[in-house]
Amino acid sequence: MAWWLKGNRFTDPIDGKSFKSMLPYGYGKQRDNVLSPSTLSLERHRLLWLYLKNETEFFIKPLKLLHFAPEQSFYKRFKTQSNLDYVTTDLLSPLADVKADICNLPFEDGSFDVILCNHVLEHIPDDTKAMQELYRILKPGGWGIFQIPQDVSRDVTFEDDTITDPKERAAIFGQYDHVRVYGRDYFDKLRSIGFEVEAVDYTKTLGKELVSKYCLASGELIPVCRKK
Repeated sequence: MAWWLKGNRFTDPIDGKSFKSMLPYGYGKQRDNVLSPSTLSLERHRLLWLYLKNETEFFIKPLKLLHFAPEQSFYKRFKTQSNLDYVTTDLLSPLADVKADICNLPFEDGSFDVILCNHVLEHIPDDTKAMQELYRILKPGGWGIFQIPQDVSRDVTFEDDTITDPKERAAIFGQYDHVRVYGRDYFDKLRSIGFEVEAVDYTKTLGKELVSKYCLASGELIPVCRKK
């Protein structure tokens, strides 16, 4: 480890390693102190890990899990969890067990106990169809977490498919390959599909000290979706 990273100010909860500082990361304008040098996790990954570990039976109960666009910070850890029947999917990722379109999934109804689909839906033009597919393949009584980049100051999601210039799209949507900026109505859209949705501010539960220690984004909401 580089000498300037050695220290105990910040901790990555995924592997328990501590650092003097995290690394900068970002598309375009970089954010300081957000990327873990050890797991390459970002704020959203560490927040999700803490929620799964502390508030669910994800690491204990036998579960059939579908993981979209599997993140490097999770992939090997989930794959070695003996309680998980772990399936990954994506259109392009080399980590995907099943190459599939989220709007036309090759899984039977009610196939999975848990679905993780994080920072995917903002890339999908027909996110309604994608949400319907997520609902269809989730077992009754199952749950999923569908994180997205969200502007909580917006009441209503913004999208405009006439904006095609990559630089303009990056400036407006955050990345050139994003097709919308989700507002607070995201949770209601998931409810309209049939999910019971809880918008969990887990950073509030953890408190300021742990938010700082784990380098989390204060106020980030976790969309916990359940199917009756």
